[in-house]
Amino acid sequence: MNKTKSIYSCQNCGAQSPKWLGRCSSCNEWNTFIEEVVSKEKSKNPLITKINHPYLIKDIPIQNESRIKFLDSEFNRVLGGGIVAGSVVLLAGEPGIGKSTLLLKLALTINKKVLYVSGEESADQIKMRAERLKSESNNCYIFNETQIASIFNQAEKLNPELIIIDSIQTSYSDNIDSSPGSVSQIKECANQFIKYAKTKSIPIIIIGHITKEGAIAGPKVLEHMVDTVLHFEGDKNYLFRIVRSIKNRFGNTSELGIYEMSEKGLIEVKNPSQVLISENKEQLSGVTIGCMIEGNRAIMLEVQALTSPATYGNPQRSATGYDLRRLNMLLAVLEKRAGLKLNQKDIFLNITGGIKLIDPAADLSIICAILSSNFDLCISSKTCFSGEIGLSGEVRPVSRIDQRIKEAEKLGMKKILISKYSKIETKKSSNINIVKIGKVQELVQYLFK
Repeated sequence: MNKTKSIYSCQNCGAQSPKWLGRCSSCNEWNTFIEEVVSKEKSKNPLITKINHPYLIKDIPIQNESRIKFLDSEFNRVLGGGIVAGSVVLLAGEPGIGKSTLLLKLALTINKKVLYVSGEESADQIKMRAERLKSESNNCYIFNETQIASIFNQAEKLNPELIIIDSIQTSYSDNIDSSPGSVSQIKECANQFIKYAKTKSIPIIIIGHITKEGAIAGPKVLEHMVDTVLHFEGDKNYLFRIVRSIKNRFGNTSELGIYEMSEKGLIEVKNPSQVLISENKEQLSGVTIGCMIEGNRAIMLEVQALTSPATYGNPQRSATGYDLRRLNMLLAVLEKRAGLKLNQKDIFLNITGGIKLIDPAADLSIICAILSSNFDLCISSKTCFSGEIGLSGEVRPVSRIDQRIKEAEKLGMKKILISKYSKIETKKSSNINIVKIGKVQELVQYLFK
């Protein structure tokens, strides 16, 4: 009989302690330690048969990464051109956002032998979802199992080219006596999946849940262990879903893929600019078009702002899809540099489509939307903006301005406002007028003179 011992593990960061602590010394969180029973004598892993030895760095041959490409171009984009053989990808998202639907669609459409391991749904439920997706495959095998030893045994018999685990929180190893979903189980299972993927050169995609704070459930070390971390985002009130790359050892870490939720499942949005811009032809105040860069693609987005007198004394500040602290900074710049009195007005900001903006080039379109609503004057829907606002009120240049101008021209924009310090390499086009602005004061005079 194996000797056992109890340890206390932090459910937030994975730190361990021989006794219970009220506050974790690693992440400073309170009441996160839970007692777990761990076997002292662990069984040997029969999968590790490869003998390793050190190499001189100059003697290591450089090999091209062999990638498996999906029929889904958006998912390929986020991964950097396809999934690399032997890599482990962690896909995390809120419950009900569509993680299982997305991966089942990938498994049914790829022309490779796939082992889809589900610990949360029965085979009948997965079959019903496949019928809704109207996809059939002769290469996709469904396996309802949570014990990783059984998963590896079936993988040895089946010899798949891709393994999907749904989810890491339901998997467990007999080497650990704690319950599935605990910190010790998640770390042990993830470690064995990674070793299996590297040894057999079989890519594995793992589904992970997130907490109510928006972080991946389980220890933070899980994100460091895998090769790629993808976040599946989206508001359930909107049709759009976004796969965003947070970490990628084989590609760009700022890529994103956009999907639209429909009755047939998730559909790729190959030209998001046309979808995210409203087709409303009426002239409305407080609405502007901004040109952003996400990964390697330029996207046109609609920004909406509303300013109104504060009724209850304390003015409200609300932002959907944008950092509220950044919004407060832009409002302070408008008050200081442009002389506007916004401290007694409620200001609401919304980025359409449920997309969260990170690109600082959105600053120019946001302050123009606020100015338009404040003066109740509309800005032409054929005018777009791309520039960063500094604390001194200057309009700063942004990266890849040529790509932004081409995207605006492709969508039929007649005018684009950028920083006068931007260096444009492409030849001037007659289809779009490029207006260069240096300061916020110049912007106000140009738009609302």
